[in-house]
Amino acid sequence: MAPRPATVGAEHARPLRRPAASRPNGSPVIPLRDNIPTKRFPFLTVAIIAINTAVWIGYELPDLNRAVLDAGFFPCEVNGSCRAPVGNWATDAVTSMFMHGSWIHIAGNMLFLWIFGNNIEDSLGRVRFAVFYLAGGFAATALQTLVTLQFGSTADAEIPNVGASGAIAAVLGAYFLLFPHARVVTLTIFIFITAFELPAVVFLGLWFLFQLWQGGFDLLAPTGSGQGGVAFFAHIGGFAFGLATVKIFAARRREAAWPRT
Repeated sequence: MAPRPATVGAEHARPLRRPAASRPNGSPVIPLRDNIPTKRFPFLTVAIIAINTAVWIGYELPDLNRAVLDAGFFPCEVNGSCRAPVGNWATDAVTSMFMHGSWIHIAGNMLFLWIFGNNIEDSLGRVRFAVFYLAGGFAATALQTLVTLQFGSTADAEIPNVGASGAIAAVLGAYFLLFPHARVVTLTIFIFITAFELPAVVFLGLWFLFQLWQGGFDLLAPTGSGQGGVAFFAHIGGFAFGLATVKIFAARRREAAWPRT
């Protein structure tokens, strides 16, 4: 059974014909900046953003549907019920972490990575951060795949998964643990556009609860339509991985920094 070429992911799983997600990274609020300075320039964070952007503009935009089919991750590959057009599930698990489905998708993910990733890179060091980031993406993909195969339909399992949000969710989980008292300038759009500060533990806690709520709703009321959508369990898996492992990856707990004023 070959994957259906009519679908393409936009937040780990979203068909091309559906509109892009209205909230970046599956978030009901948008972070603008935090108040924790870094001790050194976050070269790796910038490099990951540059690679994702280059892949989106240079590889995906010319033929988005073909690119996602070739480099996306298909959950059905894992149990052998389908075969991807190119590669295998192990290589696709890597390439899919650098793929996106829309301008809003990549912009939201890269915004979250820039704001929260630089401090985690500062805390872990570049090599450990690279390993942590990739491992978080694998953990996110693993949980999303398990849930899809266990509770989704055959059509759901054939939808290619793409997006950096699972790996970025691991970064958010690490930030939640290492910098709970940081302040995050947050934008919300509800009748009026409002910007205000929230403690990181509140901002990220609300973000995670939103993923749990939406993920639980998907389990309780699955459509089984194979139409795709936001892969909330990738976010949950990545965040949980970050919480559970960041202390293992950390060479040391980052020294407290004076907040910017």
